[in-house]
Amino acid sequence: MNTMLQRDLRLAYGQRALLWLPIGFFVIAASLFPLGIGAEPQTLRRIAPGVVWVCALLATMLSITHLFAADLQDGSLEQILLAPGSPTARVAGRMVAHWLINGLPLVLAGPLVGVMFDLDAPSLFALCASLLLGTPVMSALGALGAALTLGLRSGAALIFLIVLPLTMPVLIFGAGAVGAISQGEPAQAHFSLLGALAIVSVVGMPLATAAALRIAME
Repeated sequence: MNTMLQRDLRLAYGQRALLWLPIGFFVIAASLFPLGIGAEPQTLRRIAPGVVWVCALLATMLSITHLFAADLQDGSLEQILLAPGSPTARVAGRMVAHWLINGLPLVLAGPLVGVMFDLDAPSLFALCASLLLGTPVMSALGALGAALTLGLRSGAALIFLIVLPLTMPVLIFGAGAVGAISQGEPAQAHFSLLGALAIVSVVGMPLATAAALRIAME
């Protein structure tokens, strides 16, 4: 797992322009809504949870299509699956690397985007906490979708058709947590469900993704 994680981070560091793509899309896409809707604070606060989470979801999906494609083209995917040790651990390392490269920057940019929508301090904290719990789930589900569509024609379109419906609970609970806090209501249920989804994804998705990669190589 550590070897795969370090390898992916080194490769990503060598392509620094790609590192800015998800966070750039996230910030720019979210900033278009205040410009288009207007600067009325109450309206911005009301739409902020859904808008921010939709933009985060789409930003995460930008790099999903290339998650295993390069490994398939250069033949390294077969080595990942057949090398000594657990292929599931190596797939988990790839998921962690994807989250560090694409998910963590969204969490760090959350306060900046939240300020654009006039969110108060508790709502900003809830936004960052929900993104911290939700973005690993999106990375894990994206990896599974990439493995299921690996090598298929129009695989990029199929990934969106597979992954986006699966991420709807994350979107609902993440936006619901921020919305509840902004309205002065308790959000423990939303965070508990997000945490449960994160645990299930972190534990189960590497195993399922490794199995899907084996099928794709047959």
